[in-house]
Amino acid sequence: MSIEVMIVDDSAVVRQVISSVLNQVSDINVYAVANDPIFAYDKMKKQWPDVVILDIEMPRMDGITFLKKIMAEKPTPVIICSSLAEHGAELSLSALAAGAFEIITKPTIGVKNFLESSGKEIITVVRAASVARIRRVKRQVSALPEDIAQKQDDFSHEPMNMPLDTDLASLAKTTDRVVGIGSSTGGTIALEKVLTQLPRTCPGIVIVQHMPEKFTAAFAERLNSICAVEIKEASSGDRIIPGHVLIAPGGKHIQVKRSGGQYITIVSEGPAVNRHCPSVDVLFNSLATHVKQNATGIILTGMGNDGAKGLLAMKVSGSKTVAQNEKSSVVFGMPKEAIKLNAAKEIVDLDDMVKFIN
Repeated sequence: MSIEVMIVDDSAVVRQVISSVLNQVSDINVYAVANDPIFAYDKMKKQWPDVVILDIEMPRMDGITFLKKIMAEKPTPVIICSSLAEHGAELSLSALAAGAFEIITKPTIGVKNFLESSGKEIITVVRAASVARIRRVKRQVSALPEDIAQKQDDFSHEPMNMPLDTDLASLAKTTDRVVGIGSSTGGTIALEKVLTQLPRTCPGIVIVQHMPEKFTAAFAERLNSICAVEIKEASSGDRIIPGHVLIAPGGKHIQVKRSGGQYITIVSEGPAVNRHCPSVDVLFNSLATHVKQNATGIILTGMGNDGAKGLLAMKVSGSKTVAQNEKSSVVFGMPKEAIKLNAAKEIVDLDDMVKFIN
């Protein structure tokens, strides 16, 4: 059976080009297109699609409103394809929070060439979306107002007076614990679910969420406003301490190293690893090298295999390692690859992840 796709975009060029790209493969069929959500919904009542490709800026109803309507009525994988996503990270985060499966940012000029050159990526995303487990988005209970009010910005930016030498650093004992989390497609919702439930006594956490540049700062800021823990986009030299969460900047890798008896982050530019920058493998390998038995590695929902080998390296080094189970994953790609490598000591449902971290 083919994957039945509907394209909702007010641009005739976009509808034509995406249709042409998808119809080149035998397992995908664009059965309907519409130039606004009202027309789209009329067609959906006759045949509901397996996957929807949706623009944001359209006449009569905007894409975010239509996305929320779809998720409330019949949760369906929706891929946002919009030039607005390129301009405003907040808008993209709103789409992800409302249940969008993935965001494809198209440029304001040269759209046809962009879509044609990105054909393989679009096909891959549609195939992954067709097997995703999309649920109604339940808003998490935010941290108590008094908890948020008591938060202090005590991230340390102390100068690194001690060389980051592994042998030298190993002479300094530490009781600090570090939790590394890697996630991709479906990860924004999964992370919100976990982080909004964490107390300020939780271990220090470093996160790699596959996201483009400019998205991660807004993502961290939004999470910080609804969580009891302190959350920020990471910078080099940030100390990893209890009750604090550091999110890798989009377009840069993040590593954890020792500085005396403390753990700090190193943020740097570099080539993509496993097609991603930041890469989960880069983070996990640094935890395996510098934190070892004091670390916990958690791999959440996502496409591809980024993080699987890094999680195995953590396991070999003595770290605790965890993979999200298939039932609670939006896309059981990254966790599945880690499990296939026997890298995860435990397989945990997302609902139990907070208990595990604590």
